[in-house]
Amino acid sequence: MDNEEFGLPRSRTANERLHALIPGGAHTYAKGDDQYPEDLAPVISHGHGAHVWDIDGNRYIEYGSGLRSVSLGHAHPRVIEAVRRELDRGSNFVRPSIVEVDAAERFLTTVPTADMVKFAKNGSDATTAAVRLARAATGRRRVAICGDHPFFSVDDWFIGTTPLSAGIPAATTELTVAFPYGDLAATEELLTGYEGEIACLILEPVGRAEYLVGLRELADRHGCVLIFDEMITGFRWSEAGAQGLYGVVPDLSTFGKALGNGFAVSALAGRRELMERGGLRHSGDRVFLLSTTHGAETHALAAAMAVQTTYAEEGITARLHALGERLAAGVREAAAGMGVGDHVVVRGRASNLVFATLDEKLQPSQHYRTLFLRRLLMGGVLAPSFVVSSALSDADIEHTIEVVAQACAVYRKALDAGDPTPWMAGRPVKPVFRRLA
Repeated sequence: MDNEEFGLPRSRTANERLHALIPGGAHTYAKGDDQYPEDLAPVISHGHGAHVWDIDGNRYIEYGSGLRSVSLGHAHPRVIEAVRRELDRGSNFVRPSIVEVDAAERFLTTVPTADMVKFAKNGSDATTAAVRLARAATGRRRVAICGDHPFFSVDDWFIGTTPLSAGIPAATTELTVAFPYGDLAATEELLTGYEGEIACLILEPVGRAEYLVGLRELADRHGCVLIFDEMITGFRWSEAGAQGLYGVVPDLSTFGKALGNGFAVSALAGRRELMERGGLRHSGDRVFLLSTTHGAETHALAAAMAVQTTYAEEGITARLHALGERLAAGVREAAAGMGVGDHVVVRGRASNLVFATLDEKLQPSQHYRTLFLRRLLMGGVLAPSFVVSSALSDADIEHTIEVVAQACAVYRKALDAGDPTPWMAGRPVKPVFRRLA
């Protein structure tokens, strides 16, 4: 199929309608049509398993489903059945539902390193609540984020540190400092330089156990709260998150993404001594921890319980890892076979793969990313990343590798020409975090 034969007229029209009514044309910046080649941003009709269909009638194998949230595949039977059971029973009441305590017990059985949990609807609310709790518990103002990790919250304390800082007072941003991943000496230097000022260290616990052990010791020595953002690592690393895999216990941790398999649910979990500061059974100042109208929506909590049961009973984490390993090996082989093994690079844990597109000088290139994404879409692969879901079949993986090989053949032509522009068919895709639209 050549460029002229592949078009998305209905999606183009729908994208115009989206932009006319919704700022950015999507409800998440990472889903924006600026992240896709020009006029090739499909608008989705529906999905089932590892596949989605756009409103033009094209079917795609989908990766990174729901920004990594749909790890079991769309409309997973066990999850849908659990949700359906609750729908006729009401979703929200003036007092807690019994489902709330059932969901809390199930979660704390899955994540035994935590003593208490509070549910919300999105990850940003949970991570911001963790930061607020750390500040209240320590009496300190500053927050130390891992500067090598891309996202923590939509709230001012984090977004002010990104290029999208418009509307955020500098005084707020100045209270957030950064430490480099994997460098304990630099982190200790930061803590010493701001001795007695840093309330917490927050990071995605993506890597080595010995490093996380070192951070735990640093936090204890300097009186900081250690927060693990397990939005991505939760379930994909192990059912109990990275803390369960590596055996390092944070003071607080936040979960979301895979927890609801697409249904809106997140969680803040942690040590009782800290979490109870947001409760009623203590004599100190109360902390406004999390108070959300929809945080305990019954069918979303039912979905979360079904997800946890499915992971445990069906060995989902191991399946995600195996699928990712097969995909990564195939993509690397296809890229090497087409002579672009140094330019199309697969990175990350097998259950959470991303890819980099590098130019002639081996520098990250949005132009080459555009070329690559365009060829994947033309081959029926919707892949802003290579993050797998357990619904993928062997045939899906094989087809993806074939399409990647075809894309790499074009990539080689562009490298030889020293210019990917003729194969982009429009403007390059853009980074999410940038100052100007």
